Amino acid sequence: MGTEATRPPKLPPRWFVHVAWRVHRALYRLSSGRFLWTTSNKRGWGALRLTTVGRKTGQERSVIIGYLEDGPNLVLLAMNGWDEGHPSWWLNLEAHPDAVVRLAGQHARTVRAFPVTGEERDRLWQRWAAVEPQLDGYAGRRSTETPVIVLEPRQGTRPP
Repeated sequence: MGTEATRPPKLPPRWFVHVAWRVHRALYRLSSGRFLWTTSNKRGWGALRLTTVGRKTGQERSVIIGYLEDGPNLVLLAMNGWDEGHPSWWLNLEAHPDAVVRLAGQHARTVRAFPVTGEERDRLWQRWAAVEPQLDGYAGRRSTETPVIVLEPRQGTRPP
């Protein structure tokens, strides 16, 4: 039997997570992005709106996701609520790496997504761990490594 130190952090039931995200998205839409949307200086990480192109439908898909700033880049974790598999937004970005992000109080901007590996992944993972101390415990719930995704600004392009 594992000790408290080795036991992964407890997560709420999946149904609760899904309901919470639906409520979050509804509040975002109703408030035009003013509610539940923060910059990274509030708590070390922020929330942004990411719009991708669906890999199957070709339709725009938007999600609100946490990010860290790393110079001009934005860093995301493709964690799928700490469940198995990769989130749809990351699968969409693998197929179509160009996307649009909107941060609180800023205009939309075009970015290009790519996963990082090796030392760069380790460095960015440690930055996330500094603001989320239970990160390794959450990641330990998954059988695969959680992708670390960088959104790099695209110069001279305007979102549609």
